Amino acid sequence: MQMLTVLLASAGMCLGLLAATSEGANPAQPAAHRRQKRDWIWNQMHIDEEKNTSLPHYVGKIKSNVNLKNAKYLLRGESAGKVFRVNEDSGDVYAFERLDREKIPEYHLTALVVDKNTSKDLESPSSFTIKVHDVNDNWPVFTHRLFNASVPERSAVGTSVIRVTAIDADDPTVADHASVMYQILKGEEYFAIDGSGLIFTTTKNLDRETRAKYEIVVEARDGQGLRGDSGTATVQVTLQDVNDNFPIFTQSKYTFAVPEDIRVGSSLGSLFVEDPDEPQNRMTKYSIVQGEYRDTFTIETDPNHNEGIIKPMKPLDYEHIHQYVFTIEATDPTINLHYLSSTSPRKTTRVIINVTDVDEPPSFQQPFYHFQLQENKKKPLIGSVKATDPDAARRSIGYSIRKTSDKGQFFQITKQGNIYNEKELDREVYPWYNLTVEAKELDSTGYSTGKESIVQVYIEVMDENDNAPEFAQPYEPRVCENAAQGKLVVQISAIDKDITPRDVKFKFSLSTEDSNFTLTDNHDNTANILVKYGQFDRERAKVHYLPVLISDNGRPSLTGTNTLVVTVCKCNEHGEFTYCEDMAAQAGVSIQALVAIFLCILTITVITLLIFLRRRLRKQARAHGKSGPEIHEQLVTYDEEGGGEMDTTSYDVSVLNSARQGGAKTPRPAPEARPSVYAQVQKAPRPGAVHGGPGEMAAMIEVKKDEADHDGAGPPYDTLHIYGYEGSESIAESLSSLGTNSSDPDVNYDFLNDWGPRFKMLAELYRSDPQEELVY
Repeated sequence: MQMLTVLLASAGMCLGLLAATSEGANPAQPAAHRRQKRDWIWNQMHIDEEKNTSLPHYVGKIKSNVNLKNAKYLLRGESAGKVFRVNEDSGDVYAFERLDREKIPEYHLTALVVDKNTSKDLESPSSFTIKVHDVNDNWPVFTHRLFNASVPERSAVGTSVIRVTAIDADDPTVADHASVMYQILKGEEYFAIDGSGLIFTTTKNLDRETRAKYEIVVEARDGQGLRGDSGTATVQVTLQDVNDNFPIFTQSKYTFAVPEDIRVGSSLGSLFVEDPDEPQNRMTKYSIVQGEYRDTFTIETDPNHNEGIIKPMKPLDYEHIHQYVFTIEATDPTINLHYLSSTSPRKTTRVIINVTDVDEPPSFQQPFYHFQLQENKKKPLIGSVKATDPDAARRSIGYSIRKTSDKGQFFQITKQGNIYNEKELDREVYPWYNLTVEAKELDSTGYSTGKESIVQVYIEVMDENDNAPEFAQPYEPRVCENAAQGKLVVQISAIDKDITPRDVKFKFSLSTEDSNFTLTDNHDNTANILVKYGQFDRERAKVHYLPVLISDNGRPSLTGTNTLVVTVCKCNEHGEFTYCEDMAAQAGVSIQALVAIFLCILTITVITLLIFLRRRLRKQARAHGKSGPEIHEQLVTYDEEGGGEMDTTSYDVSVLNSARQGGAKTPRPAPEARPSVYAQVQKAPRPGAVHGGPGEMAAMIEVKKDEADHDGAGPPYDTLHIYGYEGSESIAESLSSLGTNSSDPDVNYDFLNDWGPRFKMLAELYRSDPQEELVY
């Protein structure tokens, strides 16, 4: 290659010299007619990269036809002076650095020829290019050192896994410089690679459950160049799971024990299987393949744990079946049989369910009961309910009716479950009665065991013809006093509270013919009231009461009397009513209104009597409690509350004041002289009482006590006599202040002044200065 380059350069140089000689041999040719030729003469320059010879490296020669001794060659450009330099005299270009084509494949420079003295251009500048020739000095390098790939397990031979790429930096235009060859160094027993870097499988027995990951080492080498460690890469291949395994039970037999009262639809146990596939490929289906009573249970698959949940579909009964035995099969309907790895397509296990006995509540024979009862009758047996103990003990059952369902206490039930009514029923009040009957399990002593059940009993009250027909609505007919004979007053119709059949027929008639009205039966359950004779006299009667008889066609037939109140009104010449009596004033009062009025009058009377008695008792109390000479009576009466410190009229405190001063004032004269009520009470002395010496208040009290002791004609008002003796076993003293013998002469009561205005009067009574008069 280098020789070819040298030959081409030599040929170019020779051609340049021949051209220059031709121009010099024709000097006589006129300049005006001579074509201007290029003055620069050089070869296109090339240089090999990564030369091993010593620097500088000769590149080429630039030459101009300007043949002057003072000419000088220069280079301009980015790499001029650094990478490339030129000999000023000869024009030889040298490279002062080793070049790398993979970094810079070519360099662009500008050549100049100038005068050495003046540095003026002797020739126009000319641009040229130095190309770097490629040398196969790079090995292929992978784009990644580590590749990750995946492929489904059980894939067919030749299934593509991943394409890896290695890049050679050499010039691809040069033959074999950039060609890459791939080879698997590790994993060649399962995978292969083609010339484009595509890795594919070489076996169909890749099983994720046996081995989930594979490591492949791939080498990329140059066709004719170098090799090194960087020419390898690692590929991690992960096998993707496919559904190629059937579930397998972890146990060959499962045993469960469940109570018989387990709720239908609730879980009683779980079956567990092992499936080596990943969770998204586990779709186990459980089914019962052998065993009786298959419709009693169902097996549901838990999507989160892939386990089979056994649930009862019907109630279990220990007394009926003690044990259930099944054979359960676990399959996967979504499995791909093409990838099937095991030869056994199914797996079974045996399930034993033992039902345990529990104490169950009584069980009624029917979910509800419906009985019929004729109204207005007492029936000893309306119907019977029956409940039994489902357990083997067969305990007796007690029945009762919940009071909340029979608020009127109309029905009773016997021990045998027979329902009867104690009161007659009216269908027009309640046509249906919904009873809740309780059945309680009883032990041998007759007490409830706590197990009970309820059932609804619906009693339908059957109708009988026990209600007479009545007006369909309240009628308020009016008639003009000058009404003509045959004038229609009102059309009436009837209803019946009993069940009215479709063919019901009501008959209308007047109970008396002695009136100015007549009745015409229309035979369509209506009747017309007409004026019989003619005009009415409002002076004699403004209102006419017309009894109307209405009969039905029931069995037996009933007739009811309904009063029609007809008001006679004044009318104008056109027959229009101008004045009618107030019907509210004429209307009769109902029984309910009379009862309400009577209760109001009775209540007012009772309240009046109570007020009168209370006032009378107060007057009597004042008569006994306000006697002028007997001030001391009020001092010992404990059942009377005073008016407080501002009450100065209830007691004559001057008596107390005189007692404090050492003497007693003469009592104020009373309108009528009578002995002291306390002097009339004979008081038994209290044992153990010790009397102190008289002094101030004590002296006055002793005098009054002596008067009361010798007065045998007075009523027993002395509370000392009532409360003085508490019984032989009592440790309490007397509650009366009359029994005390201490006058507390040394007690200072001035502290009462600090208790506020409420105790002002009491503080003045007990002031320490005996000479100070009381202020009223």
